Amino acid sequence: MGKLTTHVLDTARGRPADGLDVQLFRLEATGWELVAEDTTNHDGRLTAPLAEGADFGPGEYELLFHVGAYLERAGFDLPRPKFLDIVPIRFGVAEDGHYHVPLLISPYGYSTYRGS
Repeated sequence: MGKLTTHVLDTARGRPADGLDVQLFRLEATGWELVAEDTTNHDGRLTAPLAEGADFGPGEYELLFHVGAYLERAGFDLPRPKFLDIVPIRFGVAEDGHYHVPLLISPYGYSTYRGS
């Protein structure tokens, strides 16, 4: 069975993003359904996989990273409205396996990839 993990790095400060809220949704016939939510720890990681086993199989998913709130708490002077607030990452799972979706953030940009 598969599992999903993530971590977030604050590239502007050169450290893990501690205290960033993350939500995971799965596309169902009735729309997007919340599967899990958690907050990153001092290492920028979640304490457990967001989903695994029967809760994480083939399908379409969306991660929502609440970057704007984190950046405000980190002390960045952000414009109104914020350039980045909630960063969505939609991805598909075609087969069982470990999916690691990291996020690298700054107040004006982000990047992601499928990690291992």
